Amino acid sequence: MFKSPLSTLRFIGNIEGISYLLLLGLAMPLKYMAGMPMAVKIMGSIHGALFVAFMYALFRVWIAEKWNLGKVTMAFLLSLVPFGTFYLDRKIREEEVIKMSDR
Repeated sequence: MFKSPLSTLRFIGNIEGISYLLLLGLAMPLKYMAGMPMAVKIMGSIHGALFVAFMYALFRVWIAEKWNLGKVTMAFLLSLVPFGTFYLDRKIREEEVIKMSDR
């Protein structure tokens, strides 16, 4: 399914980004406005596992693609911001297009 560490990072980043938005936009309001703390416990666990998977995928890209520390740090920081992984995905996709046109 995944052709490269970069495609794996993009996929996991998008899923992790969705889980983050669900945690913030659905589970947190359910906890604090509807008195349903279990929503955060479940969604938080899912998001936590996906975040760990994202960090592992980022590490693999760092090694395989020889990303510099600045680029890896930026990818990490974007994973902490809502919608950040979607922005990262767009930037990676743009870089892939540039690489393909240079060939």
